[in-house]
Amino acid sequence: MKESIWTRQQKAGPARETLTREQIVRTAMETLDAEGLAGLSMRKLAAKLDAGATSLYWHVPTKDDLIDLLIDQVWGEIDIPDPGLAGWRSGLLLYAHSLRATLLRHPWLSEVMYTRPSMGPNAMRMGTRGLALIGAAGITGRNADFALGTVMSFVFGNAGGEVATREMARRASQSVDQLATQVLDYTEAIADPTMQESARRRATGDIDAMFHDSFTYGLEIVLEGIATRTPHHTE
Repeated sequence: MKESIWTRQQKAGPARETLTREQIVRTAMETLDAEGLAGLSMRKLAAKLDAGATSLYWHVPTKDDLIDLLIDQVWGEIDIPDPGLAGWRSGLLLYAHSLRATLLRHPWLSEVMYTRPSMGPNAMRMGTRGLALIGAAGITGRNADFALGTVMSFVFGNAGGEVATREMARRASQSVDQLATQVLDYTEAIADPTMQESARRRATGDIDAMFHDSFTYGLEIVLEGIATRTPHHTE
């Protein structure tokens, strides 16, 4: 694993430096949200900031470092309530929906979040607060790690599929509804009746509502499963 910006000793900035790391991250985030990973380069970023390459690399030595900073910045956007206020189940529900909304808001994140370890302060805060919600359910030790990982894996998988679908439509200059119609036509041409009916259910009506309902249904199953592992659960 390459050295992370979080484990490297940071150097002091040059005297009278006007460019800040916060400015760099904010501009890079705007670029990624608008253009995706293909639109981000250190050279183009320096031009947008009207800064020299030397100044940019002083604050962020490599593109990997910049990705580390951007990922952690996104984790800081997620709302994770206190279990004392929300309770463990409602708290996890809110956390999961906030995480999903964040992934949809930053579609590039799904492409990079597994390429670098999340070790920044916001990642640590997210883990600490998530484990507090699991702990409030009475689940401790390794099982708490596994339970929180299950919630996060479900959100990443479900939202990641939605992001991929929306990005596929965007790259084809289509709406999601148009893409769904194409998939339906293809399925009805080659698939058996069971899959044809499934494709019709997923390709007709309000596609946004379908994505939301799919997420909500799956999340409830995950939370029900966690509930069966709490100390006070009864059959």
